[in-house]
Amino acid sequence: MSRWFNPLAPRKAAQREVGQIKQWMREAYGLGEDVCLSVTQLTCRETGCPDIETVIAIMRPGRTVQTIRLQKGIRDILEMDVAATRHAGAHSAKE
Repeated sequence: MSRWFNPLAPRKAAQREVGQIKQWMREAYGLGEDVCLSVTQLTCRETGCPDIETVIAIMRPGRTVQTIRLQKGIRDILEMDVAATRHAGAHSAKE
């Protein structure tokens, strides 16, 4: 018996890593549970943009959405990458 494979279904490994990134974000930025976080990996084929980029959106109630861009794939992001965005005061971190 074969199982049907859904290519659009989230992968469990990526889910674990996204959860870890969200935890690091909450710790680095002092975010409570009322703050929503979105972690999305994007692929760009345009000239001048990175091949793969991870965008983290911080959605605080009543405030403008803050976005942080890391020029790495979700699986390549480390805790120090997240911390660097906070300490640098920047909205992006490169490899």
